[in-house]
Amino acid sequence: MAYDEDLANRVRELVGREPGITERRMFGGLAIMLRGNMSVVVRGAGGLMVRVDPADTEAALAEPGAAATVMRGRPMRGWVTVEPAACERDADLARWVDRGIRCARVLPAK
Repeated sequence: MAYDEDLANRVRELVGREPGITERRMFGGLAIMLRGNMSVVVRGAGGLMVRVDPADTEAALAEPGAAATVMRGRPMRGWVTVEPAACERDADLARWVDRGIRCARVLPAK
């Protein structure tokens, strides 16, 4: 399944001026990388996968449209899946993308 190109373009607009941003196709979607670290993924299944500080995971999961990210039957610590409806409003999308970028920004460059 191909990822939502419109959503990808909206994410690109939000991160366009951030130094060190690259893109990589993976997980059937489009990963937005900051200095080699994934920050946000536009999912092939719709919506986003967002990197979060593991200490902030519970707060992120309490937000509307957020769920634990599960890959191969196992929860991914430090990641939240955001359903498409929770990304429709520009302000909501910006909040999620900012969360992913802020988290990746403190990681060592790869």
